[in-house]
Amino acid sequence: MTQYLGLEDADLESLKAFWTAKEIEQQPDCWMKTFSIVNECRTAINTFLESAFAHPELRIVLTGAGTSAFAGRALAPVLSKVVSGRVEAIATTDIVSNPHHYFAEDIPTLVVSFARSGNSPESVAAVELANQTLSHCYHLVLTCNDQGELYQRCSHDERSFALLMPEETNDKSFAMTSSFSSMMLAAFSIFAGKDVFSKEIERLCKCSEALIKEINLPISNIAGRNTGRVIYLGSGCFQGLAQESALKLLELTAGKVVACFDSPLGFRHGPKSIVDNQTLIVVFISNDPYTRKYDLDLLKELRRDNIANCVVAITSKLDEVVTEGEYFHVENMDLASDVELLFPYMLFAQIYAFHRSLVLGNTPDNPCPTGEVNRVVQGVTIHKFNN
Repeated sequence: MTQYLGLEDADLESLKAFWTAKEIEQQPDCWMKTFSIVNECRTAINTFLESAFAHPELRIVLTGAGTSAFAGRALAPVLSKVVSGRVEAIATTDIVSNPHHYFAEDIPTLVVSFARSGNSPESVAAVELANQTLSHCYHLVLTCNDQGELYQRCSHDERSFALLMPEETNDKSFAMTSSFSSMMLAAFSIFAGKDVFSKEIERLCKCSEALIKEINLPISNIAGRNTGRVIYLGSGCFQGLAQESALKLLELTAGKVVACFDSPLGFRHGPKSIVDNQTLIVVFISNDPYTRKYDLDLLKELRRDNIANCVVAITSKLDEVVTEGEYFHVENMDLASDVELLFPYMLFAQIYAFHRSLVLGNTPDNPCPTGEVNRVVQGVTIHKFNN
């Protein structure tokens, strides 16, 4: 019988957790398929991007709502190193309410939209507002739904290009997992180029496939602890991942667990006061030698404080600082860049949120059955903007 995250199909169905478990575990396979799709479409993608990059002052805006916004936030710091021009992550929820702020500069802009369904009101409105306020605007849409409004509109617009992720990434569960990671992988693959990422992708997928099986039981044990607060910390691209990790836990526990995020340096400036003896702190450790020093400094400090219930390091390199307390080791990735580590690191947060949800008696596939929060957001009124 098939198992996902250590549970058999029948058990997952009764727990209303089947799709969440399957979509977490299927990710390494989805990443390989996504990378193949990007390579198959690379000539067409590059032809489209040439028009945008013909503008030397091009601005790149990574956007989306909720988890899709955090994909952009995680990627913006690393994409700034591989593309010429300005790269910013701005949520559609910010653009829609304040287009006069975020599109104040009428300069050539490439809007990269991350959208699982492509039907969120803000996602569609942000595209329209960009076209309304900017003289030269191009749209790259990364989506999982060929029936979504964003995907459909691209076929009628020569300044737009839509790339469809593998069918199974259009998550059937409430929470975005394989959709989030596959769209992120597609975006980095597109902008970094085939030669930059191709040699790493197979290693990354193989490592992550083994990692899921290795860490599932230990994470489920941590999820059984009495922790009412969880804090995710990360520097650079890992701060975007920390934000997504906190959201995933809030979603799957329906808010029963307070989840926060910050950077290791920022955490000392006030937010650290939330730590008590029911707090789990997770630190995503960078592979960058300089950044890593700051991550390890805070890790040592948090353990020395001895206030939190548990402080866990997620790392691909072992040293005496990491091994002094609890940690999860991502093997065979000690030479990986931080953008590569985004993918195995996110598995910890997703698997923890899944098991914590079950411990609390939630139903991960639909953690809010009363409907206050929905898979595709509802209740948003898009008001007319006059610029």
